[in-house]
Amino acid sequence: MRTHFNFIRKENRYLITNDFGNYAFLSNSEFQDLVKDNIHINHQRYDELARKYFVFDTSQEEFIESSVNALRYAKKYMLSATQLFIFVVTTNCNLNCIYCQAKDKSVMKHGFMDKNVASRAINILLSSPAEALTIEFQGGEPLENFAIIKYIVEEIENRNITKDIRFSLVSNLLLLTEDISDFLKKHNIGISTSIDGNREVHDYNRHTFSKKGTYDEVIRKINDLRNKGMNVGAIETTTRNSLGQYKEIIDAYVENKLDVIFIRPLTPLGVASLKWEDIGYSEDEFLEFYKQSIQYLLELNKRGIEISEGHASIFLSKILRGNGLNYMELRSPCGASIGQMAFNYDGNIYTCDEGRMIAEMGDQSFKIGTVNDDYTSLVSSNACKICSSASVIEALPECCGCVYQPYCGICPVVNYALDGDVFARQSNNYKCKIYKGMLDVLFSILEKEDKQEMEILYSWCED
Repeated sequence: MRTHFNFIRKENRYLITNDFGNYAFLSNSEFQDLVKDNIHINHQRYDELARKYFVFDTSQEEFIESSVNALRYAKKYMLSATQLFIFVVTTNCNLNCIYCQAKDKSVMKHGFMDKNVASRAINILLSSPAEALTIEFQGGEPLENFAIIKYIVEEIENRNITKDIRFSLVSNLLLLTEDISDFLKKHNIGISTSIDGNREVHDYNRHTFSKKGTYDEVIRKINDLRNKGMNVGAIETTTRNSLGQYKEIIDAYVENKLDVIFIRPLTPLGVASLKWEDIGYSEDEFLEFYKQSIQYLLELNKRGIEISEGHASIFLSKILRGNGLNYMELRSPCGASIGQMAFNYDGNIYTCDEGRMIAEMGDQSFKIGTVNDDYTSLVSSNACKICSSASVIEALPECCGCVYQPYCGICPVVNYALDGDVFARQSNNYKCKIYKGMLDVLFSILEKEDKQEMEILYSWCED
């Protein structure tokens, strides 16, 4: 007996997927056998399709019993409460990046979180039922309010008894000092920065208000941290200027011994939405850049240079391992409030950092409360409920039948920014096309079943 599956025809074969995140490529005749429920125990594809839960030869009760753990693993993020708490300790920043998604300068207010707001926010996060929490410091540039970061870390460590808590800092690193780096190391705070490519690309995107580039200084700061035995991760943001320079961008990561590049498309929020004509691009333009980047990364790995791509790692962990990683935008429902919360410097709390960005543009639609509220009221807020219902892709008409549904996700905030509605007004919108295109690239590699390339892709998966 066959189970539910989604499919798409790819040239001479069919790609099928199911809710467990499993996939298979079938010939036309094999696909017809599956559709007609003619794949039984003696069929040449039976063993594989049964192992992947596309077919079964037992009772429905036995099938459910045998497959429940796989589905639980694929949806394991649903078994935990809010785990990620973002502290926007300041909206002030020392850079003038051309795409800044964290602010809309036409309405921007500069502010700094104080101890009263921070202490109340700590009360909320410690009341989350989740056993493991991540505290992420963002801005603006969070090091402009390092004093409050120090207070939050020490206060949580002093007050917490039972939870496993990790700290993370997202910073341009330019304000990093010896004392700050010593504190980060002492408290095992993870560090992420932005490297948009080589010097030319990075300095075009990320410069000071006087147009001075920052590439050399950021690399120097990374090396200073490494000399202290600390690791630094980096993300790349793609602008129109980046599109023809995938090789130079990746080579810069290799040259600086960064073994993961997170290729991130622009999102039309904040300043990026106002300057889209100059710095944005079509979905097809970005996807050609992404395809070229993945092909070049595979080439480097074949030459013994180990470097992976961040989005690919998330997708492949689901595709090849069935691992439901808790990446907030690529889960169903999305992580708004139930997976993450964003504490703004002024005490307002939002569903996510994207929801906070919408607020910076003058719209409080994704505010779930303030630090004077408790955890239960926040996750019971209307904004939380609306985002959750709008991002269950198994129930959305434009998503439920998509072959990539087990691996994808919806961001209601981006839908709202683009269409004025948490539900996309049309299928195949900007984000949808981007994610579909990324998955097209990966499945085109998987379909070839090249042994060396498969080994590389498996190595990119997260445990």
